[in-house]
Amino acid sequence: MWVLMYVFSYSVSPAATSDKAEWRLLPTVVFQEFSSEDRCKSAKMALEGSLKHAGDKLRSGLEDLKSVGKADPVQLIIAYNVECLPK
Repeated sequence: MWVLMYVFSYSVSPAATSDKAEWRLLPTVVFQEFSSEDRCKSAKMALEGSLKHAGDKLRSGLEDLKSVGKADPVQLIIAYNVECLPK
């Protein structure tokens, strides 16, 4: 058996908001079991691609907001890690 572990978190720069509760959200951790390493690696590649695409769209939206003075992409930090681990 193989386990796909997926960790996702994001944080907001303290300069972006005075609400300390918004500075860092707790990370989300997800585990999913797979019967083979190949299936796990395939899921890992798909998930990484999806996360990259979502991050690119988010940054693009923030760039649009930056152009009207409402946000700045450097104020948001997105982090994720996807691993296939033997069980």
